[in-house]
Amino acid sequence: MEYQLQTKLQLNHLMENKIQLYGASGHAKVIVDILQNNGIHIENIIDDNPKSNNLLGIEVIKTDKFDFNFFDNAIISIGNNKVRKKISIKFDINYANAIHPKAQISNFAKIGEGTVVMAGAIINPDTKVGKHCIINTGAIIEHDCFIENFVHISPGTTLAGNISVGEGTHVGIGATIIQGVVIGKWATIGAGAVIIRDVPDYAVVVGNPGRIIKYNPKDE
Repeated sequence: MEYQLQTKLQLNHLMENKIQLYGASGHAKVIVDILQNNGIHIENIIDDNPKSNNLLGIEVIKTDKFDFNFFDNAIISIGNNKVRKKISIKFDINYANAIHPKAQISNFAKIGEGTVVMAGAIINPDTKVGKHCIINTGAIIEHDCFIENFVHISPGTTLAGNISVGEGTHVGIGATIIQGVVIGKWATIGAGAVIIRDVPDYAVVVGNPGRIIKYNPKDE
């Protein structure tokens, strides 16, 4: 990974007292809750096409009315992996983490900037999670896993030890991946799928055992 990962003991400086969010989505609501549970003030939320001028009592500002000279110490609160990547490239700024107090992260795990870890998630020793990832509610990532940038590990997903997940891949809700599997970049693992063998780049895999049904467009 071409960036500095942070251990659990180093994450505090990425969770500043004031944070801005980019994206007034349902995903943003969960991030707001995480940050407020950590006593962190959210200054505002920026959105390209806001449906309302506030989200959970926080001001939402349309991007064309926002002065981006003051955009810093932010989290991209958008669930779409491709969109998070595009925004992170557009704005080379300090990105913070949002780690729920009830998540369990080993002191020997490492987390990239901009990554969000939801309530009940478990990340075990010597696992490396990239930047701008989503580790969703109740997800389990066992020891020695390698999660690249912009990955979404959905609620209730279980990754056994020594698994590699490539950039931008979405692992669907309740999926199970056995130890040692390598999953390529920008792949999609369907909800409830059981993955017992390696998955190539861009593949869409469903079922038990997992089978490839198609491939995602190679436009990343």
